[in-house]
Amino acid sequence: MWWFNFLHFYQPANAEFYNIRKALDKSYWRLLRLMEEHPELKMTFNISGCLLDRLAEEKEMAFIERLKFLVKKDRVELTGSAYYHGFLPLLPETEVVRQIKANEKALKKYFGKNFKPAGFFLPEMAYSPAVAKIIKRLGYDWLILDEVAYSGGKKIRPDFNRLYLDAASNLKIIFRSREMSSAYPPDKLWPILKNLAVGKFRVKKIGVAGSGEPLFITATDAELYGLRHEDPTGEMEKIVKQKSLQTATFSERIKQLEKTKALKIKIWPATWESSAAEVSSGQPYQLWQNKSNKIQVYLWKLAYLSLGLENKFKKDKNYYWYRWHLARGLASCTFWWASARDFKPVFGPYAWSPDDIERGLEDLIRSVRSLHDPKTRRTKLEAEKYYLKIKTFIWEEHWKKHWPKQYE
Repeated sequence: MWWFNFLHFYQPANAEFYNIRKALDKSYWRLLRLMEEHPELKMTFNISGCLLDRLAEEKEMAFIERLKFLVKKDRVELTGSAYYHGFLPLLPETEVVRQIKANEKALKKYFGKNFKPAGFFLPEMAYSPAVAKIIKRLGYDWLILDEVAYSGGKKIRPDFNRLYLDAASNLKIIFRSREMSSAYPPDKLWPILKNLAVGKFRVKKIGVAGSGEPLFITATDAELYGLRHEDPTGEMEKIVKQKSLQTATFSERIKQLEKTKALKIKIWPATWESSAAEVSSGQPYQLWQNKSNKIQVYLWKLAYLSLGLENKFKKDKNYYWYRWHLARGLASCTFWWASARDFKPVFGPYAWSPDDIERGLEDLIRSVRSLHDPKTRRTKLEAEKYYLKIKTFIWEEHWKKHWPKQYE
């Protein structure tokens, strides 16, 4: 069985380190040890630049150094991304480029001055043609996307044994299986491997490799491997011991597929959490920007207000702190935690957290407050009005609608 697994390592730049510590202890070290103990195991990782720098600041260099060894040995492949995990399709091009280049700088800092990934991970797998063109222009070769971006909301699936090209950007595209990635992948893969071992493979195939073996392409958050799913029976550890398992990085998979002619197709704007209905109706980013969600509406008003100050006040003596707060406030988490979507019936959290919304909100308002120039007074007053509205909306909604539901 072929398994191509992509893992996204990320914690917000404004997160308390004890939260990062939990992810490190429960998930990140577990994954690293698995890779070290099984030299034949290969995976593709994305580690956000802001997480790398936080780990370094907290003297967790052992993790980075051991990861660097695996990268050097071609057992782990790293991709590019956006340093602060901004939701790129909703940000201006200057911000998109800034975050991508900041991430490149972090990767060069820890993995070598000439380090340049071939692939790119869009935060939240949020694809748009405009962003894809920027990524291609910056020298990347491929993207990992959810299969809903292929179908446009229709009940059709990509051929997992074929290489696709994005018609808008000419980037190569690897699609993940949503079915296999919508839960903890080892829970689904372990029964298949057991059946393979005794010659009883009868499950529906997600894909088939050229030689006929079943093939699976998964992509999830790395935190799923311990922090958000405890795996008490150790399915992951069982899987990697199986001789019938073959793994490779995503770039290696692309090389396998390049033996056949690539098919150029239209890629639909989508994310890895967009529903088929959202994509087909032209609202693929609704989880982060819902016109009916007052909190999100005003968060974006405040975000765009602050972004609009960029070019006018570059010489402000507090410009550094303006940028420092703004980039952190623009993280996709700020808006995601305001969506209040319930993922529990499938596999995931209840997406409502006043504390996480406020963490981003505080950075957004402080970005405006930081500027020293008296000419920002009127904008500051407008920003404060948005800030107070958002605070009110958050806690009214929390006490009226979500408490104690989020703890159930």
